Amino acid sequence: MFLWTSTTRSEPSEDQSQNSSRPEMEMSGAPRMPGRQQQQQRSGTVKRRRWGGLRQQWKLLGLFEIDQQHEFYSLTSMMKEGLAAAIQTTIDSPPTKDLSDDDFRSEVTQDHKEFSLETFAGPVFASLRGSLGITEEEYQQSLCSENCYLQFISNSKSKADFFLTNDKRFFLKTQNKREIKFLLANLKIYIKHLKNYPHSLLVKFLGVHKIRIPGSRKKYFIVMQSVFYPDDRINARYDIKGCEVSRWTEPAPEGSQIIVVLKDLNFEGQFISLEHQRSWLVQQVEIDTNFLQRLNVLDYSFLLAYQPLHQDERNQSLSFASLIVRTKRSVNPGSSPIYTSVVGVPGAVPDDDASRPFSESDSGLKLSHDGDTTGSSFSPTCPEHVGPGADTPEIPDFKTQNRRLLPNLKNPLHVIDGPEQRYFIGIIDIFTVYSFKKRLEHLWKSLRHPGRSFSTVSPDAYCLRLCQWVQDHTK
Repeated sequence: MFLWTSTTRSEPSEDQSQNSSRPEMEMSGAPRMPGRQQQQQRSGTVKRRRWGGLRQQWKLLGLFEIDQQHEFYSLTSMMKEGLAAAIQTTIDSPPTKDLSDDDFRSEVTQDHKEFSLETFAGPVFASLRGSLGITEEEYQQSLCSENCYLQFISNSKSKADFFLTNDKRFFLKTQNKREIKFLLANLKIYIKHLKNYPHSLLVKFLGVHKIRIPGSRKKYFIVMQSVFYPDDRINARYDIKGCEVSRWTEPAPEGSQIIVVLKDLNFEGQFISLEHQRSWLVQQVEIDTNFLQRLNVLDYSFLLAYQPLHQDERNQSLSFASLIVRTKRSVNPGSSPIYTSVVGVPGAVPDDDASRPFSESDSGLKLSHDGDTTGSSFSPTCPEHVGPGADTPEIPDFKTQNRRLLPNLKNPLHVIDGPEQRYFIGIIDIFTVYSFKKRLEHLWKSLRHPGRSFSTVSPDAYCLRLCQWVQDHTK
């Protein structure tokens, strides 16, 4: 379960404020100390109690600023400094158009006064950021601004630390060495998947780093694009795994500031209402989960959030100008990760030709009356299904790549508009390999929960079950 709130700071309650003043009274019966020493000890005790009280409230809120009194302030300050220098390197020396094997194996260490930061496969991630329409300057500004990071509190089983940029656009998450090695070992086929399917729902990894601080353990961390961005009006969030054991979360009390990320059982009786976009979503989830199945992973999550559409947002999908903008965003560089030979992709609308009448043949997509696309039947002979190690031809084709008209928004790859709601959808947490340990866990859970579905199943079963969940809960 994850907890969110739009409030990032909290004041201590009246009881806690009263408690924070008690050390002075409690020490009155203790042996007297020299004035300065006594004052320092008293001050330290007050600060510890006050900080403890604040932390308890912040944990309830789930998201709070990492200011100078926070335990992670020093670490996140070093992260910012290191990332600023690493990103500046790619600003000064942009990656070449064609990535080489050396780019995937690249490891660059930059030494700073109190730490060093190592960047893995820097040119590869810089290239991916560019294909997503994220400039290095805005990436640097978001990650390295003077504003404090936010700590994201989670009660998940993972021992990872989660940080969020102040604008909530990017996540930073600590990972163990095994997870980092898994990502880097499969980075080439991950990038190929995003090229074959540029509108993929998989989480977008934007950087992998390791920070070394003398006298402290080194930490690996990744930078990811947030699925729930921008989150200003989101009013419900779900983490879906397609099973039932431990998949209920107690909702926040009505009127509470706490926003809880709910689970599968909380969503029962509801539907993702997309109409003409439904078939696209069903197919893309099948494509992405089949990819993860071949990586032999499980326990990933289908993230879902929604917010009501304003009247003017509903009308936008009907406008001719919006169709032109959405088509250009769907096929042009800087809008989605696609091939550099984009001029060969049907549907590119030249900048100087925006007034030309729009037709189905312009985009390679069949448009419905509301501007969305109707799905095409998914063929199992698609190159993605020949296996991650196979050589696949480039496919600059809307239908084969399962593209759709992207909304003209800041986070278009994870946003799908239905007739009444805007949905934020993505697939995250893709590092859990079906190891011998997981097989034993599957056996144990089978005995403990007979006849019930739980998360630890084979990658094949996990893939099929999540696809079935999406089939059953969309309309």
